[in-house]
Amino acid sequence: MKIGLIGLGNIGVHFGTRLLAAGRDLCVFDTSPAAVERLRAKGAKTASSTLDLANQCEIVLLCLPVPAVVSQVATGPGGVIQGKAVRIVLDLSTTGPSVTNEVAATLAKKNIEFVGAPVSGGTVAAEKGTLAIMPSGKENVFREVEPLLKVLGKNIFYLGTEPGLGQTMKIINNTLYAASMVASCEALVYGVKAGLDPETMLNVLNVSSGRSFATLERIPQCVLHRNFPVRFTTELLHKDVKMCIEEAEKLGVPMQVGPAARQFLAFAITQGDGALDNVHTIRHFEQWAGVQFGAEPKAA
Repeated sequence: MKIGLIGLGNIGVHFGTRLLAAGRDLCVFDTSPAAVERLRAKGAKTASSTLDLANQCEIVLLCLPVPAVVSQVATGPGGVIQGKAVRIVLDLSTTGPSVTNEVAATLAKKNIEFVGAPVSGGTVAAEKGTLAIMPSGKENVFREVEPLLKVLGKNIFYLGTEPGLGQTMKIINNTLYAASMVASCEALVYGVKAGLDPETMLNVLNVSSGRSFATLERIPQCVLHRNFPVRFTTELLHKDVKMCIEEAEKLGVPMQVGPAARQFLAFAITQGDGALDNVHTIRHFEQWAGVQFGAEPKAA
């Protein structure tokens, strides 16, 4: 069975690489020729367009940046919905529950099944195949695509028949990460200002109650040695937090902390941080405090 993958960015390229390594017959498409070439060089077939891919592949995976793009690629003119071969669309993007449910309903009119399966863990976990994946949709359809998900991730949580439930879980997760990341950054900068050693602070936190994914993974990997690799951009994290707050408001659920994290991320974007990794935003706290957290390794 030929598998299609649309979206070959920082996460999608690892999906394609892992599917090829697992022996899958893979066809790929992206608007970036360079991104397509990376997978073609590893053995993937290539499509000339979204529709061309959907004319060839029974199962189409999406790994796209924002909900509007997912909707356009899946159901817009020249989209997957018009493909002659496609039976199942598996959306690995963070699309949000509202748009996900709309896309699933539109595809259903053409007898195309849909599973929403957002992922969490970042580029390192995508490369290693250790992502958490949150699929939802018809259980029989989930079972059909489950072997593919097991190639891409380690912890797979089937969340129910409603397509948007996985998306709800994902934006809750990312909002909690955003709040803990911002809180960790400001607290760690305070510690440096007070005279504590950056690495020692992380060591204490990570065996204590203040630990989080930010202190366990992101800050040690990206900030401590001042390398700031792009794992997940500020603008994409802001998009997810914004979506979570809006979806909660639709259900009448008040939020207090999430909006504060969103406001800080929005400020950081106005300062030019949109395309930078989200933990790069620690530099604002550093500038305000007049100190720096961590340092570049000394040359040998």
